[in-house]
Amino acid sequence: MIETARTWRDHDPDPAARAELTRLIDAADGGDAAAVAELGSRFRGPLTFGTAGLRGEVGAGESRMNVATVVRATHGLGRYLVDTVGPDARVVVGCDARRGSDAFLDATAEVLAAQGLTVLTLPRRLPTPLTAYATRALDCDAGVMITASHNPPADNGYKVYLGGRATDDAGRGVQIISPADVEIAARIDTAPPADEVPRTTAGITALDDEIVDAYIRRTAGLRRSTAPSPVRVVLTALHGVGGQTALAVLDRAGVSDVHVVDDQFTPDPDFPTVAFPNPEEPGALDLALDLARSVDAHVVIALDPDADRCSVATPTRDGGWRQLSGDELGWLLGEQAASDPDRAGHTLACSIVSSRLLGKIAAHHGLDFAATLTGFKWIARTPDLRFGYEEAIGYCTDPEAVRDKDGISAMVRVVDLVEDLARRGRTLEDQLDDLARRHGLHATAPLTIRVDDVAEIAPMMSRLRDSHVASLAGSDVVEFRDLADGSAGLPPTDGILLRTAADDRVVIRPSGTEPKLKCYLEVVLGCPDGTIPRDAAAARLAALKGDVATLLRS
Repeated sequence: MIETARTWRDHDPDPAARAELTRLIDAADGGDAAAVAELGSRFRGPLTFGTAGLRGEVGAGESRMNVATVVRATHGLGRYLVDTVGPDARVVVGCDARRGSDAFLDATAEVLAAQGLTVLTLPRRLPTPLTAYATRALDCDAGVMITASHNPPADNGYKVYLGGRATDDAGRGVQIISPADVEIAARIDTAPPADEVPRTTAGITALDDEIVDAYIRRTAGLRRSTAPSPVRVVLTALHGVGGQTALAVLDRAGVSDVHVVDDQFTPDPDFPTVAFPNPEEPGALDLALDLARSVDAHVVIALDPDADRCSVATPTRDGGWRQLSGDELGWLLGEQAASDPDRAGHTLACSIVSSRLLGKIAAHHGLDFAATLTGFKWIARTPDLRFGYEEAIGYCTDPEAVRDKDGISAMVRVVDLVEDLARRGRTLEDQLDDLARRHGLHATAPLTIRVDDVAEIAPMMSRLRDSHVASLAGSDVVEFRDLADGSAGLPPTDGILLRTAADDRVVIRPSGTEPKLKCYLEVVLGCPDGTIPRDAAAARLAALKGDVATLLRS
């Protein structure tokens, strides 16, 4: 392992990374057990390239995100584009403000340029949806975004979109899927050492703000009224890169009564005010809610660090505040989209782990519905898409422009919805109750089972497949579907779906990045007399959660 580290160090083009590895190698040679363990962590195998691209902790070594890793990954991506599109392929590259992002963008652009490709770089520190937008708007064959989204502060990543001639119409501007990921990964495996990969700054075009302005105009135009908006918004960027763009969009849309959380507005890769930079995490919205109370806001909008996700909080009837779940906001935006005759597309879509209510909304409005595998690489390539979402607060509300989740366009749609409802004396809570009365109360909850080692996951899934579950929450299991077999038009994936006679549903799948099983629970209760049975739904969810936890731990 020490020899592997020496070889990597000797070919690492980054002087700081070489120095970092030299210190560890010298310490390990001297018998320092901690250094040996650290080298073992950094050289446990190459950082894997898949449908999420690359993602990992920033640091020196083959198992970390660094310039050398990015150089070799980009060499593989470039060879793939040359082989499948040709030497005239066009690529746009963007980055956020995480550690290493600037250097990783430079390395990406220089490697692609050295291969003769046309390379366009976006202005620095921009949201991920802008790279997705630029991939389509500039008719690029690929887009690369340097970001780790809402991962911990130590991480960074490398996200790839295909477009133009590199994919079919449904996949233009969408994240890669197989076989593209496998074919790119194979070329990365045969890439030379990082210091032997050619790089050049010649032929790189640095884009000005014109493409940013085009995105701002397009997204601001999603608000249906041109009159000044009466909605008072509290906005937090959670130390990410979405703040300035979001403010520019709101201003152009006529939404001027905006109050930002100053302590979280400036990009900061340390994310100092939150334990975890994800708007879904407990406490992440505390500062925004405090500000909302002080200014009597109508809605709170929280963007994740690369602004592709959006979370919303709304005032409650009792004078408090309530953060909506990802499913709840998905229902609201889905109903908004389905009710709008001016929207393009005839299909609503969500991932199989999201609530089934979106399918009922689509049917009510005479639209088509599609359930996809988890992730926007699947949702966004749904044919004739009008709106798509996943329960992890990701929303695609303008698929003609951005074929990915986009927290900023979702923000505009939310403000538009709050404004529209207010004109009729209604609120987001009222709209949720209306949907429950029409389609039944759908209550959802997550359950996570963590393990010490990812190797424990496969045996747990195997035991689950052999378990012959008879009942959950007192109701007979009437459907047990192994998603690894593929079903209902879905490609195979590692997961299990269970449904009971009471129409409770559980989907269980391994996390793609962490040693844990993720479970998605849903109960459905009718509202025959118009009363919303929240307590009964909560009790049923609790019973379901208890039975599933017992099943998985047995």
